[in-house]
Amino acid sequence: MYVLLVSTALGRIHQAALRLFAERGVTQITVSDLAEAAGIARGTIYNNLATVDSLFEDVATQLTAEMGLRVDATLAQTSDPANRVANGMRLFVRRAHEDPLWGRFLVRFAPTTPTLRTVLEGGLTDDLRRGVEMGLFELRGDQLASAVTMLSATALGAMSLVLEGHRTWRDAGSDTAELVLRALGVPAEDARVIATSELLPLSVATT
Repeated sequence: MYVLLVSTALGRIHQAALRLFAERGVTQITVSDLAEAAGIARGTIYNNLATVDSLFEDVATQLTAEMGLRVDATLAQTSDPANRVANGMRLFVRRAHEDPLWGRFLVRFAPTTPTLRTVLEGGLTDDLRRGVEMGLFELRGDQLASAVTMLSATALGAMSLVLEGHRTWRDAGSDTAELVLRALGVPAEDARVIATSELLPLSVATT
C-alpha cells in the first residue's frame, strides 16, 4: 500500500486524508472528518498540522516522491528505453491493482495536479529522447512533449480499467505497453515480447 509512517500520528493523518481525497474526489476536507477517518482526536490534528488547507498538496508531494523513488530504483536495472517505457507503465498499473486507494487518488487528480503529473511523467522525456537517438522510436524532436502527455494519459486509462474491474492488471498493463511501443514505432513482435516480459517487483521505498 501507499508507504507512509502510519504508526505515527502524522502518518495516520496523511493516510486518512489520502482515503478521503480518493473516495470523495475533493481536495479540501474538514478537521472533524479527518479526525474521524484517522481515528484520532481533533487536538492531535491541530498538534501535527499547522493547517489542513495544504494537506492535499502535502499528500500529493509525498506520494510523488515515494513512487518516483521506487520506480527509478526498479527501472535502474535496465537502460533500454523501450523496456523502461513499457515497464514503467506496467508498474503503475500493477500498483493500482495492489493498492486501489493509491490508484484512485492518482486517477482522480493527476490530470489536474502538476505535482502528481510529475510522478507519471518521471524520466519519460529522457527515455523517449534516448530511444529516438538509438533509432528505437520514431518521433520528431518537437513531438516529445506530446508523446509524454499521451503516455501519461494512457497509463491513467489503463489504471482506470483495472480499478473498475474491466481488465486484470496483467492484461491492461501488457496491452497498454504493447500499444504504446507500437505507436512509438517499435515493431509489433518486439513490442509484444517487451510488454509481456516478466515484470520486476516494485522496489521498496528507502525514505
